[in-house]
Amino acid sequence: MVDVLQVATFLVILVIGVAWYLSYSAARLDRLHAKVEGAMSALDAQLVRRAEAALELANSGALDPASALLVADAATESLERTTEQPVDDDLLDGQHFGGREHVESDLSAALRAALGDDAVAAVRAHEDELGADALDRLAASGLRVQLARRFHSDATREVRRVREKAVVRMFRLAGHAALPEPVEFDDDVPPALSR
Repeated sequence: MVDVLQVATFLVILVIGVAWYLSYSAARLDRLHAKVEGAMSALDAQLVRRAEAALELANSGALDPASALLVADAATESLERTTEQPVDDDLLDGQHFGGREHVESDLSAALRAALGDDAVAAVRAHEDELGADALDRLAASGLRVQLARRFHSDATREVRRVREKAVVRMFRLAGHAALPEPVEFDDDVPPALSR
């Protein structure tokens, strides 16, 4: 009789332990998904700030007209594109970058083309300080875009690593949440700005 009681106690403890582990793993995965969503929102906000700073620089009159038009077009295109929330507003489905990679890479390329060493020196020497302030904002926002993209990539990598675990797949702990995708685009700051 004592052996049956010991086995039953052991089985109850084992079931409680497994249930706790599964609950802990599901909660951790949920927190990681929330971290990815937060990182996507932060990246989106930093991209908007970068585009606004680029548009402000283009409209400041400190750049030559061709460069100003190039930067303004790329910045406007970036501002028109947004991170997409799913149509059915299912928060478990996650945000999608919405194919913005090409647009954001184009803005980075336009900034590098327009902001060479000579152009940056000319903007800083311009009598109106609006252009120099916009350059400073652009440099700062460019660095924050790089950091936000790295944070998003790290969070995405962590979610993918956890979702690869056998226990997560076997017990379907991820539920119906979409697997987050990394965001890759050219986010290099023009070299003249980083000096």
